[in-house]
This record gives sequence, structure tokens and C-alpha cells, in this order.
Amino acid sequence: MMMGEGVEWGLHCCTVLAWLDDHAPIATARLAEIFELPPEYLKKRLQPLVREGILDSTPGARGGYRLARAPERITLMDVVSAVEGRTEAFRCTEIRRRGAGATRAATEFAKPCGIARAMGRAELAWRRELAAQTVADLMAAAPSNASAHTRSFYEHVTA
Repeated sequence: MMMGEGVEWGLHCCTVLAWLDDHAPIATARLAEIFELPPEYLKKRLQPLVREGILDSTPGARGGYRLARAPERITLMDVVSAVEGRTEAFRCTEIRRRGAGATRAATEFAKPCGIARAMGRAELAWRRELAAQTVADLMAAAPSNASAHTRSFYEHVTA
């Protein structure tokens, strides 16, 4: 499975916004500058997070983004689902009913095949793992100077 760069961007932005929580909303241009990303493209990547209630967006000259809820209430799965959608990664098209299987009785296909079951279990495990980790966990796992480094860089680019 391959996720788009929007997931990485979204998670990093959520982490930075959590570290800068005592500041006013952070403008897209400032977030983009922290990571050297194109501002307009970043803005498009953050909009699904706003729609899903992960970020709040304030329009205007003093506007920008803030976390809409506490970092411990934003799971990695929340961000992945917002950016990538909720569609399952594996889609069984029942190819076993075609070709040689086309003449078999429908009762032979009453249960999902082993491939569909295995893929379903794997995806469930993946989703559970992402749902068990939060932005607060990412913050806790970051190097001890990451928050201070982010704060000083932010303060430098806004000075």
C-alpha cells in the first residue's frame, strides 16, 4: 500500500501545530516555510483535515491553522482517513468466479476466499495500529529538542 505525501505533510503539520499550541493560528505560508513546501499545495493537503475536524482554519490576514482537538485525541488513523479516504486498500473483485470458476455453483462462493480474508485481517491490524497512536505519541517519541527547535525556527520566520 502506498500513501500519498499528504499523510506525511498532515502528520508533521499536526505535530508542529501541537508544539505551537500557545500561538495564534499558524498561516499556511509559515507551515510551508518550516518544511520548505509549496504553500498552495500544502493548503490543499490540509483542507481534508479541516473538513474532518482535525484542524480549525481561520480565514484572513491573521488566519491560519490550529488543532481542532487535543493531540491525544487525534490518531494517526484520523489523519490517514482524512487525507486518503476510508476506502479499504484491498478490493476483492471475486476473479475466482470468472474463467474456470464461471460454471461453478454460486454456493461455492458463499464465503470470501482465503486471500480476501488474509488481506482483511492485515488491513484491520494496520488500521488498529494507526488508531492506537496519536499526535501526542508522535510528540513524545520525537527527539527531546524537536519542540524547542520548531519553536525557535517558527519564531525566527515570523520575526
